[in-house]
Amino acid sequence: MPKQSVNTLASIYKGPVELLQRLIQFDTTNPPGNEAACIGFINNLLTDAGFETKVLARTPERPNLVARLHGQGEAPPLLLYGHVDVVTTASQIWQYPPFEGRVADGFVWGRGALDMKGGIAMMTAAFLRAKAENLHLPGDVVLTIVSDEEAGGDYGAKYLVENHADLFQGIRYAIGEFGGFTFYVGKQRFYPVMISEKQICWMKAIVRGQGGHGAMSVHGEAMAKLARMIQQLDRHHLPVHITPATRLMVGKMASALPMPTSLVLRQLLNPMLTDRVLNALGAKGQVFFPLLHNTVNVTVVRASDKVNVIPSEITVELDGRLLPGFKPDDMLTELHQIVGSEVELEVVRYDPGPSEPNMGLFGTLADVLRESDPEGTPTPYLMAAITDARFFSRLGIQTYGFLPMVLPADFNFIQTIHAANERIPVEALDFGTNAICKLLQRFT
Repeated sequence: MPKQSVNTLASIYKGPVELLQRLIQFDTTNPPGNEAACIGFINNLLTDAGFETKVLARTPERPNLVARLHGQGEAPPLLLYGHVDVVTTASQIWQYPPFEGRVADGFVWGRGALDMKGGIAMMTAAFLRAKAENLHLPGDVVLTIVSDEEAGGDYGAKYLVENHADLFQGIRYAIGEFGGFTFYVGKQRFYPVMISEKQICWMKAIVRGQGGHGAMSVHGEAMAKLARMIQQLDRHHLPVHITPATRLMVGKMASALPMPTSLVLRQLLNPMLTDRVLNALGAKGQVFFPLLHNTVNVTVVRASDKVNVIPSEITVELDGRLLPGFKPDDMLTELHQIVGSEVELEVVRYDPGPSEPNMGLFGTLADVLRESDPEGTPTPYLMAAITDARFFSRLGIQTYGFLPMVLPADFNFIQTIHAANERIPVEALDFGTNAICKLLQRFT
């Protein structure tokens, strides 16, 4: 990490690209995270600009940062939050070193450029600009930078919500990841704004059978039962469910598209036709599939630890994701209908979220996006993954995924996150920072 004086960086709000480069240069791969140096860098930047900050941590090497910019008292506070930890780059081949933060070909390259140090750079730059330029802010703005989002949030957002809820008193709305990026259907450009997300429902499945010596011939026992279970999950989908968030999303997109595309899209909301339409949509259908089903994937298998021992018990870890409004019992019921009663299923972690979104701020966010790009169409978005929004929702805070980015039409946002050559367009950083600044002045 190149050494720079904090004073040199005090005006960095004018250029979020330079800020993102520096954030990428901190290796905050989680696990183990080691976010302290990165959080400390942002903290120094804020304190040098005159902010009072709080650094709060469950353990010293996994801190979180909270800073407040006071507004006019005409509106409740608005929360901006995001995480600085990133996923591994192991076994990936990169065009440029993943922790260099190089600018090349119109992009900033590096792990976290999209998820989500790019978003942190936008938020922090907008936060600094609001103070430096004395922007009129209807209410306070609370900037929160957390650790550990990529591994469950226990040291980050969850810790803050459970131990420092007073810092977020009176907040009703927040912006975080993911949303506001361009998504194309044909020639139409959409800006999906995340209003809701799926829920973690991680499970353990156990299959049992006769074990023994590896030299013996054993058929139809635990390993064969495991194979049947995986095959059944591969062949059969969980049932279709139309949630309020998905209905809003599909309806808004369909209304902006010409016939016959709009008609086809609306058929996604007919449970009798949903899966047929998803198949017909091909790659686009893969985007919509998890928004219309609870999903489950086999991710970890534990059996014998000896090559010459036939296992009598096999434990399988399942990554289950529930749609808003559904509970673990719903998942277990749907799974047993596919794999039968012979497989034992147990829920090991469930992180609930709100069943329906609060749309109170969506109109303002949509106005900002339409002004920033008159040819784009803002739309509500249900996210198939999870964020720290599930923790802040416990405090009655509605998160919107709002990190606006104009992306090339051939740039696959979803497939670039967590992958080799993660990168973000330089122009997208300025676009997003400007949009967030507009929001800070219009939040009422």
